[in-house]
Amino acid sequence: MIRRLAFCLLLLWPQWALSQGTTDEAGAAPAPAAAPADTTVPEEAFDPALTGTARDPAWERLAQRAEALAGTEDASLFAIQRLRAELVIWRDRFLARSDLNAGRLQTVEAQLAAIAPEAEGGDEPALVTERRAALQDQRDALLAPRLLAQEAYARADGLIAEFDARALRDQAEAVTTRGPSPLNPTFIVSGLAAVVELGQLLVAETGAQIHLQNRENRLLPVLPRALVMIIAGVVLLGIGRRYVTRWRSALAARGGRMLELRLFLLSLIQIVVPLVGLLLLSEGLQLPGIFGLRGDAIAGQIPAAGSFVIIAWWLTKHVFPTGGDDGQLGYDAETRAAGRRYGLLLAWFLAVTALLQAGVRTLEIDDGTLAALEFPLILLISLIFWRLGRVIKTAPAVDEDEQAMGRNRGLIGRAITVVAVLAPILAAFGYGAAASSLLVPAIISVTLIGVIYLVQQIVQDLSRMEEGQDSVGSFALVPVLISFVIYLLSLPVFALIWGASVNDLRELWARFREGFNIGETQISPTDFLTFAVVFALGYLLTRFIQSTLRKSVLPRTRLDLGGQNAVVAGVGYVGIILAAIVAITSAGLDLSSIAIVAGALSVGIGFGMQNIVSNFVSGIILLIERPISEGDWIEVGDRMGIVKSISVRSTRIEAFDKTDVIIPNADLVSGQVTNWTRGNTSGRLIVKVGVAYGTDTDKVMTILREIAEANPMVVLTPPPSILFMGFGADSLDFEIRAILRDISYIFVVQTELNLEIDKRFREEGIEIPFAQRDIWLRNPEVLKDTPT
Repeated sequence: MIRRLAFCLLLLWPQWALSQGTTDEAGAAPAPAAAPADTTVPEEAFDPALTGTARDPAWERLAQRAEALAGTEDASLFAIQRLRAELVIWRDRFLARSDLNAGRLQTVEAQLAAIAPEAEGGDEPALVTERRAALQDQRDALLAPRLLAQEAYARADGLIAEFDARALRDQAEAVTTRGPSPLNPTFIVSGLAAVVELGQLLVAETGAQIHLQNRENRLLPVLPRALVMIIAGVVLLGIGRRYVTRWRSALAARGGRMLELRLFLLSLIQIVVPLVGLLLLSEGLQLPGIFGLRGDAIAGQIPAAGSFVIIAWWLTKHVFPTGGDDGQLGYDAETRAAGRRYGLLLAWFLAVTALLQAGVRTLEIDDGTLAALEFPLILLISLIFWRLGRVIKTAPAVDEDEQAMGRNRGLIGRAITVVAVLAPILAAFGYGAAASSLLVPAIISVTLIGVIYLVQQIVQDLSRMEEGQDSVGSFALVPVLISFVIYLLSLPVFALIWGASVNDLRELWARFREGFNIGETQISPTDFLTFAVVFALGYLLTRFIQSTLRKSVLPRTRLDLGGQNAVVAGVGYVGIILAAIVAITSAGLDLSSIAIVAGALSVGIGFGMQNIVSNFVSGIILLIERPISEGDWIEVGDRMGIVKSISVRSTRIEAFDKTDVIIPNADLVSGQVTNWTRGNTSGRLIVKVGVAYGTDTDKVMTILREIAEANPMVVLTPPPSILFMGFGADSLDFEIRAILRDISYIFVVQTELNLEIDKRFREEGIEIPFAQRDIWLRNPEVLKDTPT
């Protein structure tokens, strides 16, 4: 349990962990199972042309050995892992040869396609028939190595899958097998006796080894070097760590650019320095050879056990900071102190457990005694872990802006509670392996989550600091992308923590490299990468061409602004389509095999998204015909405004009240649209006015003409027209009809003309009548006699 914890926490000794999993208690690797004799494949003369191919005799012998071993139930783990490693190498070779002769095959296929198919009547030149047969034979010869490689790949992949299934089955059996209960009083007594025996053996072996080394005069020559290493280790553990801490405080006081990152990197030295001290201390204790088998095992476990305490001290200090700083999580001082206390206490118990198990495993004890020894440790660790979970899910002392953080800490706290309660129960019923497989990965996972949280906070702090200096700008999404990469990289680590092996991850990566099939087309990550790169280059080239046309080329032509925007938009559509086609071709994707599926999808899209397709086609029509352009003043129904942009689906106009109106392109093509500025900005203004009966009409027309011609926005060629429209019910009706230089100012000019008309009419004594009505009563005497 502790060895696995050390491996996943530190990630420093993967090969050591593998060797521990494949060695016995005495440290010697078990002998591999005897492989069946090769009787099927005879020894053949070495042929360099067959090396690494599916016909290689070495591959055939290896495959037969693997098949025989897969059918053996008592095969050793060492033999299985060794054969599996060799199978992986051969499988990679076959995968690399699965597309052999691809270029040459493409040429031959093109040649065959160029020759017309054989006629049904057989009436064709003999030379054509012979040439077709020769090309078909050539194609078959080119296809043969590929087919053999694919068959060998399937064979190797199947054998690897069988070995992985056996390893998974053995692992599941080890976890789900019920052992003796640690609550059996007999095992409890034997467990206490084992601890006493371990102490006695340590004292006896140490005394005997000191006496032996001193008698053979081997102690004094190495003692000075051992003392130097022990003293150096103690200094690095104590003074070195405190010195680095003071250095970090001084750096924080000075400040400067990227302070958070420098403090975080310096805090990592607080881990490295004590770890080096632990390694020196362990080596110094083992160097004189004064310990026996048990003492050396315990001394060799000191670095792993001490690393738990060092990492816990470092992590809890950052997650639950001291002083007046509430930290990013917003806990109060009491909660932060409890978090540091339980985190360190949990680490110390893990360290003591590691040292105790290192010594106990050297004893010859049964499973029941070992379960009785481990159960109190599992119970104490679970209790402390449960208390730590209560601290983690505590509500913060300050209001949280991000509700997701509160939900995450609540989920983590509840998960810790469930694990801390379930692990001792499993151990009590005899499922000690299941309890360890649940408790240890949970502790490591919480540790890894804490580390991920710290790294994410460092990235966010750096981003906020740079944003305060106005140096990031468009890179505001960089912290999000970095966080995503961190989460993605942590997935395989979590998989290793919860029981996955390195071989499982390699197998997953091999499946990813192999890709998947769509019809007869195999799509691999390389194809996706090629497609993404080519399409990105095509997209950037299209944007560059659009920018050049908009800024340098089109302004020098006679096209108006609407025409220039239409050309730029059309180049963008064509460029993106061409980039997609070139990317698909460069990636080698054959879409003919999915033509039926694409046709069915197109029919579904046509029915389900017909409005969107209609708007898209209408947008293309607007860009080609250009009945409206950006900057035009249009009127659609009861909406009026300036066209701001014409996109694929809709057109955006800005109304005169500064609101944006989104109009579907189909409405602009199929409906009635008034374009006030189509072709030019000039337009006609009509101002209506009425005067009282009896007014001099010539004088009115003269005044109205003077007013119209005096306005600077009115065009004098042609001159404004003053019209006497007729005799109204209450007035003589006149109109001013004038052409404006810019129709966009129609309301402004209308207001100015109305104001000037009112002013001049009052000066000239001309009356603008309003509606007047005379009321005649048929029976006024009735109203007169009616009492009020």
